[in-house]
Amino acid sequence: MTDNLDEIIASLPKLKLKKDMYMRSCGTPSILIICCAKCQAYLMSYQKDGPGPLLRCYLDRIHHPDALAQRQHETFEKKSFPKLTCTSCESVIGFPVTYKKEKRAAYHLVPTSFVLKRL
Repeated sequence: MTDNLDEIIASLPKLKLKKDMYMRSCGTPSILIICCAKCQAYLMSYQKDGPGPLLRCYLDRIHHPDALAQRQHETFEKKSFPKLTCTSCESVIGFPVTYKKEKRAAYHLVPTSFVLKRL
């Protein structure tokens, strides 16, 4: 997986951190590469703000691929919004939720369904 992941990282467009009130309040951001735990396929590049484990992915923090990044502009309805699935093996990685504390659309991640690497 390491060789494949290095190729994926090299092929990614240059990612620019999204700076807003959430970044300022949560702390130091980092870019994560998230892959499927089952088949090791690349899923997304994600900006995590602050410390702690990755429990959810906010739609406005997804950088790449563009198809996932554009979901932040779609109408978010929890019941009809698509699940986050692996494009290769169709494993479910996350479920759509609204994080009540911040009223933000996100994917609640299934803990054992993904692996990540910090850039």
